[in-house]
Amino acid sequence: MLAQSFVLAALFASSPVLAGKRGLAWPYYNSPLDPALLKSDPVVAIYDWETYQPPSSNGNGGLEFIGMQRATDADSSPIGELASRAAAQGWSTVFTLNEPDTGMISAADAASWYITYVNPLNIKKALPAITSSTSSGQGLSWLANFISACGGSCYYDYINLHWYGGSFSDFQSYIEGAHAIYPDTPFVISEFALANPAGGAADQCVSYFPTSPSYTAKRRNTWSK
Repeated sequence: MLAQSFVLAALFASSPVLAGKRGLAWPYYNSPLDPALLKSDPVVAIYDWETYQPPSSNGNGGLEFIGMQRATDADSSPIGELASRAAAQGWSTVFTLNEPDTGMISAADAASWYITYVNPLNIKKALPAITSSTSSGQGLSWLANFISACGGSCYYDYINLHWYGGSFSDFQSYIEGAHAIYPDTPFVISEFALANPAGGAADQCVSYFPTSPSYTAKRRNTWSK
């Protein structure tokens, strides 16, 4: 799922120096906008679901760019150019596969693809970005199958999560549940949004966004992007 506008992402990183940092998820239709206007002490990075620099009026706006190989191959982000783009653009982190658990690819095939194309990159690596679906074979279930299929041969630094739901408590429960399964692995939350409740309830949406970054910032070893 692509967010309808830029969203804040949260990165749970191993360095306490990065605690509380955040970033921007920058869709293609933000191209007339300048991400530098959103740069601040907590906002330090940007990604655009692609391996090319963010389409904007000011490049990456002085933010660290994180490339994402959103599909196993794509015209806009050819898998054959992943390594060369990472090197040419000076990435320090790569995101991989956007919501493959929705039917894009099996966990076993994704593991084989990851070992072939992502393992060789000498940078920080995030596992495929999964949804918060609780259906069998999706979400954390797909991720467990992926890690099992890797057989210990997938190199990674972060687990990448997406969440869309109805309340902050649901968001908190999802993150805590994932952390309970993988207590020793840092997390990236590269997409999250509160679905506007039936009837509007705009006040709930407004209160959610100040609360969620505060929550992620208070977690141990947290870098909110």
